[in-house]
Amino acid sequence: MDKFTTAEYWQTHLDKYVVPFAQNLVIAAIIFIVGRFLIGKVMIGIDKLLVRNDVDEMLRRFLGKLLKTFLTAILVIFCLERLGVETTAAVAILGAAGLAIGFALKDSLGNFASGVMVMIFRPYKLGDLVKAGGVTGIVEEVQTFNTIIHTPDGKKVIVPNSKITTDVIENWTSNGTIRVDLEFGVGYDTNLEQAKKVLSEVLAKNKKVLQTPASTVAVVTLADFSVNLVCRPWCDPAHYWDVYFEVTEAAKIALDAAGIDIPYPTEVQLNG
Repeated sequence: MDKFTTAEYWQTHLDKYVVPFAQNLVIAAIIFIVGRFLIGKVMIGIDKLLVRNDVDEMLRRFLGKLLKTFLTAILVIFCLERLGVETTAAVAILGAAGLAIGFALKDSLGNFASGVMVMIFRPYKLGDLVKAGGVTGIVEEVQTFNTIIHTPDGKKVIVPNSKITTDVIENWTSNGTIRVDLEFGVGYDTNLEQAKKVLSEVLAKNKKVLQTPASTVAVVTLADFSVNLVCRPWCDPAHYWDVYFEVTEAAKIALDAAGIDIPYPTEVQLNG
């Protein structure tokens, strides 16, 4: 009888190869599950430690992702060793592959390095109103390769970190206040003191306008058809657009109520 058809042959190979592999597979699965659980506990503990030491939330998230990825990679290697996989060769292959991938993804690595720089120097934090990489909005998250910014018009913009660190960064929140620059034109026959008083009263009535620093209302330009006044109130960065729109509307209403003309080019003026 052919040995490949005997029960004894299959039983021998079952006991020699299949059963040990199945046992190791179960043990590796248990190690992976327990390891993931422990990694989660470790991450919670580290996050609490960072919170107690007043580490910035953005930095906590960034370090947490890096550490979790590192610990998970170690766990996977350990599980592979339990299954009998020669991890030394695998690590060497992964290293060579990583080098090749590194050359192919040099731009991504540049974004990663820029992300680390943002974490270290912290030119902004989560929730800050910034202009970075040519995008203006609220910083929602700093990821390994990108920074996510929410713009005032509701867009979610993903900006590569390398573009941010190689460009000028404007942080409108870091100082705690921001100035709103507005400009209004009045006719040349307008009583300027009256116009300035009207605009100052508009600012005084708006509760979102700060008393300190003091607002500025002054003549800025003698234009072709108008005398232009700047109106520069200060506010909390979170109220920037509210103040911008509210003061603009209130100023138009107040100037009309005071009988102050806001000139605009007529056809005669446009044609010279």
